[in-house]
Formats: sequence, structure tokens, C-alpha cells
Amino acid sequence: MLLSHPTAMSHRVAALRALLQEWGLTGFLVPHADEYQNEYLPACAERLAWLTGFTGSAGMAVVLGNQAAIFVDGRYLLQVKTQVDPAVFMVYHLTDCPVHQWLAHTLSPNDRLGYDPWLHTASEVEQVRMVCEQVGATLVACETNPIDVIWSDRPPPPLAPVVPHEVIYAGKPSEEKRAEVAQSLRAQRVDAAIIAAPDSIAWLLNIRGGDVAYTPLPFSRLLLRSDGTALLFLDARKVGRDLQAHLGPEVTLCGPEAFGAALDALGKDRTRVLCDVKRTASWIVDRIRRAGAELVPGDDPCVLPKACKNAVELAGAREAHRRDGTAMCKFLAWLASASSSRQLTELEAQHYLDACRQEMANWKDQSFPTISAAGPHGAIVHYRATETTNRRLEPGTLYLVDSGGQYLDGTTDVTRTIAIGTPIGEHRDRYTRVLKGHIALATARFPIGTTGSQLDPLARRPLWDVGIDYDHGTGHGVGSYLGVHEGPHRVSKIPNSVALLPGMILSNEPGYYKPGEYGIRLENLLTVVRVEEKESKEWLAFETLTLVPFDVRLIELSLLTPAEIAWINGYHERVRQVITPLVDSSTAQWLEYATAALSGEIQGKEYL
Repeated sequence: MLLSHPTAMSHRVAALRALLQEWGLTGFLVPHADEYQNEYLPACAERLAWLTGFTGSAGMAVVLGNQAAIFVDGRYLLQVKTQVDPAVFMVYHLTDCPVHQWLAHTLSPNDRLGYDPWLHTASEVEQVRMVCEQVGATLVACETNPIDVIWSDRPPPPLAPVVPHEVIYAGKPSEEKRAEVAQSLRAQRVDAAIIAAPDSIAWLLNIRGGDVAYTPLPFSRLLLRSDGTALLFLDARKVGRDLQAHLGPEVTLCGPEAFGAALDALGKDRTRVLCDVKRTASWIVDRIRRAGAELVPGDDPCVLPKACKNAVELAGAREAHRRDGTAMCKFLAWLASASSSRQLTELEAQHYLDACRQEMANWKDQSFPTISAAGPHGAIVHYRATETTNRRLEPGTLYLVDSGGQYLDGTTDVTRTIAIGTPIGEHRDRYTRVLKGHIALATARFPIGTTGSQLDPLARRPLWDVGIDYDHGTGHGVGSYLGVHEGPHRVSKIPNSVALLPGMILSNEPGYYKPGEYGIRLENLLTVVRVEEKESKEWLAFETLTLVPFDVRLIELSLLTPAEIAWINGYHERVRQVITPLVDSSTAQWLEYATAALSGEIQGKEYL
């Protein structure tokens, strides 16, 4: 169903075009972005959704005088077609037809294409600018976003309190983190760094906020000097109790309005400033350059140390996954019983699961909107159930549930695909191939220096063997009570030069999707661990953190090797031993069956 009525969309696009004409522009870029380049946006920044109806977490629209287009990746191709009016927007796959490539064939000489410099990174702007120059068009930075002018009931910006994140969860004091990052700045011979990503600031200063749903981010900006002192630009209305005492005397609180002047001061002092142009708003980069400071492009210095969790964070992650596994097993036991006696709906199941997590200690929020997808909705990778789309879990179909929690000591993300009633042979075949790929990645051993892109084919091989694939990455990094999607590491077809390192947490989630019928995805979280040293080289492997059974009724034993069967049995035994003491007798009874050692008798049986 369309998020907004098609008439509303066409009226909004018409209003935008009229304003662009008044401003002397022939087009405008509308990304899914805010001024901090976040994945999840506050309501006031959902400009793409307001204009187009598309609610996915990644995408871009381009509105020109006589045509409009929206670009999404493979996760959202099905979703976008249900939400966006095709009479208003043409739909393109971001990989097959990148935005800049489309612009190169669509723009005309003398066109003036507008953009909001707060919503695009410097590297993104440079790419579009080059296209405009090639065709004789001009890229124009807009001081005011035209959508903000025509969006009459736009929500106000968030003002959630910023609070300390205690060292018992963070594992290392902020002073120590700042000293280490400052040392890295001195090693690069830079005087200061602009930290524009809220998750980096949250990690570095051991603070958390609530400016967006699902991720405890404090909207702020930071200027970190090479001596470890810093300026934190934060709305005074968000300063929570004890925050200044927590930050200490070396961190100075400033209002957001002082940020531009602070950048200008860098120019007066001819400061060498490190800035990640791939993650920082173009407005900031342009201001630094205009001020006369020496801009040194480079990676955000917090990203890699944030990704490599310390011992306390890893211990917290293991504890969070024990509690999360408890909630998931309670939910799956209930699902087995309830779905056999009546037809549940997606929203009923979703609400019960969310309630199970909320009972757990240290729970603070979901880590993303729960995906509760029955039958054909499972083929929509980031489906979200609504009252309009709410579907029943019908016998003979598959149910995909992808969910996670934000706990003070860790962030979780788990996906399971469940047979409702008796599965058919095709379901078992595809499920088992996805599981084989999952096991191949989980059991990989690799030399230090290996990237996730090099490991990605392991998870796809069982599907490739029969000529099928999935159109999304195999794994993403995960934060520690921070973003459920965190860089710089990932497991994906897309080349990535970042090597996997001990302490990194990432997902393992191969899948298969048959549009209009079903979807299968199996996701655990892993952490990278050292295992041995051979031939003077360190070797790494994965430790599985997630503790939730797979659906044994969907496993086709004939497709598995003895080693794969042994891995499943070992994993299920571990789940049973850890979770059983934490659940009630009903869930324990279900868990006993759900984790029984694989044998030829298991297929076709019901859980209870």
C-alpha cells in the first residue's frame, strides 16, 4: 500500500517544482539523510518519505522539471514499488543505475541542480558536481532546503537528553579513549579532527542520547584537538544531569550556533584538520576550506577502535545475547503453540516478541523496527507490518522474523525463518542451502588481513550451486549499545578494504527470496577471535554470539555434510544448555525438542 495517497504525492512534487522554478533551479536532490548522515532519521528529517512515500533506510530521489526518479538498493526494490506512485516517480536499482549515471544521461546544458549541503557528504557532492560539469549543468548549494519550505506540518527537531554511558558497560574511560585517538592524530601530523558522526562521538565520550528511534545517538558535533581536549557542540536543552561532570574539564560544551565560528577559527590558525569527507556533510568541509584551514582527508579516527570491542564490551555482548536468546526462545515457544491452534497475524506475533524483549534486564529499545513477515511478505527484505498490510500466518507457509534489542551492555540482531505447519520440499531445500551458507561463514578460519568481501562467497556458494543468489550483503558490523549497522567492516560482494580484526562484531545473514511467495533469512551475530598462529601469521575465526535454535523441520538432511550436521547439533546443544535455566517449564519443553540432535525422524513434525 502507498504510504500517502498518490494525489498527495503528485501535489507535493508539483509544489516542489513550483518553488524550484521560483528559485531558478531546474531540479533538486532528495536523499534519505539528515545533517549527521544517520541511517535512522528523526521525523523532521524524513523528507524522502514525505515527498515520495518510500520509508526505507536508504535511497535518493531526483526531481526535475519534467520527470522524477527514485533510486534504491536491492533490499528495497519490492518495497518501493508498493509505496511509491509509478505515475510520479520512475524506480531504479542503485547498483544497476547509480544516481550520477542517470544524471549524466538526463541533465541538459545550463540546468541548475539544487542540493542541501547538510544532507550530502563532500565525496557525494564532488561526484555529482563532476557529472554536472561534464554536461554543462551547474550544481547549486541551497541555503534553505525547499522541502522544508513546503512541508507545512514538519515535526520539530528532537531534544532528547544526553546522558553518561557508564564505564562498567563501555569498558574504557573517555579520557583514555581521547588520549589514544589524540595520539593517532599526532601520528598523522594533524592538529585537530572534526568528528561529525554522532555514533563516533557517543563512543569517544561515553555518552548516549535519544534523538532517533532504535539507536541511542546524541545529535552533536565534536572538534577534537591533538592534545586530547575537545569542543562538544550540543544544544544546552539536551544536557542531562551530571553530563559536564562526566565529560570532565578537558571537554568544553558549546552551543550548535558556535560551530561555524569554531571552524573559521581553524582557518585563522592555519590548522591541519583531519576530516572524513565520506561521512561528513559537505557544508562542514566547504566551511573548513573557505576558512583557510588545511583540510586533511582521512578516516574518522574513532571508527576502527569503536569497531574493535574491548573485553568488557564483548562480555556485555555475550550477556545481552543470553537475555536476548531467552526472549526469542520464549517467543518461538509461544509461536509454536499459538500458530498450531489458531491463525496469528504478523502484528500479533510482532507485539508478543517485542514484549518478550522488554521484560529483559538492561533492555532500552528495539535495535531496529521488527520485521514480522508472513508468506510473500518475507520476500520484501525490510518489510514492516502495518494495520493495512497485516497478514495471517497460514499453514504451509513460511514466517520470517528479523528483530533485535538495544541493551545497556550490547546490541542484538537475529533472524529466523519458521515453518507454519508442514513445510514443502522447496522450502526445505532453499532453507537448508541458506543454512549451509550460514555455517560456511560461521566456521571460516582466515589469516589476519582478510576482508569480509573475501569471505562473502562462502555464504553464497550453496545457493550459487543451483543458480540462485540474494541481493543484499551477507554481514554488517554491529555496535555496543549503538548502531545495529556499524562500519567500517562488512561481509559483502561490494569490495571492502577493511580487514576483519579481533573484537569486531558482525552479522551472518545469507538469504533467499522468491517474490510473491516467501523469503528465508538466517542471521546470527559473530565476533572475530584469535585462534592460532601458523607460519608466523595470526589466524582468526568467528565466535557465534546469538543463542536461538534454527527450525529443524526445515532442514533437509540429505543436503548436509557430516561436519555441517555436527555444527548444528553442537550449536543447538549450547543453546539448550545456556537458555534452559533461564526460561519457564513450557519454554524449556519446547527448547528440548527444538534443539534435539538431528536425525532422519525430525522432518515434518510439529514443535509441540
